Amino acid sequence: MNVSSANVTAVGRDPDSFSKAVAKNVIVVVLGISINYINANLIHTFTKHQIFYMNPRYILFIHLVVNDMIQVMLTVILFVISYTVYRINVSLCCAFILLTLFTTENTPLNLACMAVECYIAICAPLHHVQICTIKRTLLLIGLIWTTTMFSVMSDLFITLATQPLDFFYSRVFCLRQTAFPGPLIIKKRDITYSVFLVIVWITIFYTYFRILFTAKTASKDAKKARNTILLHGFQLLLCMATYAAPQLLDVVRKWFVVNYTDSLFAFYVIVQILPRSISPIIYGIRDNTFRKYFKRYLLCKYTIL
Repeated sequence: MNVSSANVTAVGRDPDSFSKAVAKNVIVVVLGISINYINANLIHTFTKHQIFYMNPRYILFIHLVVNDMIQVMLTVILFVISYTVYRINVSLCCAFILLTLFTTENTPLNLACMAVECYIAICAPLHHVQICTIKRTLLLIGLIWTTTMFSVMSDLFITLATQPLDFFYSRVFCLRQTAFPGPLIIKKRDITYSVFLVIVWITIFYTYFRILFTAKTASKDAKKARNTILLHGFQLLLCMATYAAPQLLDVVRKWFVVNYTDSLFAFYVIVQILPRSISPIIYGIRDNTFRKYFKRYLLCKYTIL
């Protein structure tokens, strides 16, 4: 994942002017702070009311929000580092990249689980309470992290086995391919991402169309669940752009030769930042129950209930 690729000095192109570099960093930092401010209020709202932390749907949602906060924080840090420090110690870079990969790969799996929960609530409402328990939800979150751990940590183990010890004391421009070099890692990444892509999209399509058929003759809740799945799909589409980043960056390089640096910056914002702003829309604004409590905290107007 090329979280720092917007600084094209790393890929042999002319660097941005000082004013443009400052402007891009200010935009990224402001976007990051704004998204994490909203997400922090979502978490605060969640923890203050039992109606949320005793509901599997909101538990999965808040796990996604926490995941998004970590992702935004790390990508913004790496973006700023790419313009300021430029090269950092490989060991530190590995830590940043590993954490970023964890949160990146968690997101589509979490979205798939939320889609399944919506499907059960609408298409099998009588069994929802028995199937979607808090204990099973927490176990599911643990399974998500375990799955991504096997996927991500293999990069580290392959690098430890193939690179000399001195490599971890050197300094590099912090990208995934510089922290974890090697053709084997690239092949493993492509296979893993392909499997994730197929499983998650099958889940999204299946749950959407089952809810769609139910919504034709069912309640307004079913139609709202259908729209929620659509938003999940849009968010997932943006997140999946990360999986196809090398191919997409090649397209950007060929189509936008003149404004290549600006195109890379737009790619970074769309792929890394924009998807993290959709979660507050889905539940913080669209969900009536959450919105009622969330508005009390968004502008720092906290009250004791």
